[in-house]
Amino acid sequence: MDSTALQSTVPAAATPRPRRAEVMGGLQRLLGRVTLAGGEREAIDVIAPFTGTRIGWVPRGTPEDVKEAVRRARAAQPAWARLSFRERGRIFLRFHDLLLARQEEILDLIQLEAGKARRHAYEELADTAIVARHYAAHAAHYLRPRRREGVFPLVTRAWEHHHPVGVVGFISPWNYPLNLGITDAIAGLMAGNAAVLKPDHQTSFILLWAVDLLHEAGLPEDVVQVVTGYGPELGASLIENVDFVMFTGSTRTGRLIGAQAAERLIGCSLELGGKNPMIVLEDADLDQAVEQGVRGSFVGAGQVCVSIERIYVQRPIFDRFVERFAERARGLKLGAGFDYETEMGSLASERQLETVTEHVRDAVEKGARVLTGGHPRPELGPFFYEPTVLVDVREGMKAFAEETFGPVVAIYPFDTVEEAVAKANDTPYGLSASLWTRDVARGREIATRIQAGSVNL
Repeated sequence: MDSTALQSTVPAAATPRPRRAEVMGGLQRLLGRVTLAGGEREAIDVIAPFTGTRIGWVPRGTPEDVKEAVRRARAAQPAWARLSFRERGRIFLRFHDLLLARQEEILDLIQLEAGKARRHAYEELADTAIVARHYAAHAAHYLRPRRREGVFPLVTRAWEHHHPVGVVGFISPWNYPLNLGITDAIAGLMAGNAAVLKPDHQTSFILLWAVDLLHEAGLPEDVVQVVTGYGPELGASLIENVDFVMFTGSTRTGRLIGAQAAERLIGCSLELGGKNPMIVLEDADLDQAVEQGVRGSFVGAGQVCVSIERIYVQRPIFDRFVERFAERARGLKLGAGFDYETEMGSLASERQLETVTEHVRDAVEKGARVLTGGHPRPELGPFFYEPTVLVDVREGMKAFAEETFGPVVAIYPFDTVEEAVAKANDTPYGLSASLWTRDVARGREIATRIQAGSVNL
């Protein structure tokens, strides 16, 4: 089938008129996609970060709701698995097309519920569409039977076949509620699994909207279930009943989930926190390093697992880099606008604002300097905080080693590559890193020494 072409960049000329009242009016209809075992449930208020006002509510689910969701998903899974890859793929190609056709609606909702700048909401939507199309096109190739060498070569033949595990549980975060809420599930669904989704209670409507769109695209009933509520109240029941669990969130919670999954001898995939470093060598393109460093530090108001929170700059270019970086960060346009002019949106909650404020306060009290930012912006909205650049951050400050998960970055000088690599590796996280140099061969060699899951060169 023909699919709508996806724009590779934010549509700069577009200035959509927000339909907030229209979007809010349809939110409670989506609660029909929440699985409940019966009876009344307490309501959890959903708060708009831009305004701090209530935009709706979701049910406070119970462990019994989780069990019912798994029961329904398990009953639906065998028939779903019997469909061919082509049949399953058609559904996700239709989902891709519907997502692009209805993009203004979901962009409004992402901004309303997650508080993002529209350009960052668009990037989340675009990535979701790309992933849906990718797995629709390539899952059959990834999971095709493969011939392997047998125990006795030339005598025996061995074939590797992939089978669905059954029901997969997905616990997704509030910072990328559409992308992280649905793309991992798409991969599992294309493999023939059923899914039980537990979105964060702050951003449940975004995922419910996506699940509703999946059904519009042709997904059979009960293959995907959604339970809403608080993670600590639902997580254990989910892990006790599913066959595999996927979690994106804090390292502390990830340890608990890993231990619980191990008790049942089921698999788990954990994408946890980061205190991600950026290393800038003296031969780097300074303009590019500054521009992309600012983007990597402040996209999504810094609330991204792979956000840059530490920048190490070789001493000969340190002063120039810091001056340009602070100037660019100072010029970022903040606001709650539903257009593409705003460059950074709001923090997601009062809790995030408190964490960011405390990290900056602690650093300043212990001797760090603020080059730009360092203050909340309540005139823009209750949870806004300025893009903040720190220098002279030292060990013993919260901003030195703890994940801030906000628009705060610390910049440090270094003299030798060995020193920079050692500092980059001085973290318990090791999620992501980046390295800037014009010498690609040298950069690749240095990248092999950086202890991170992914190193961008």
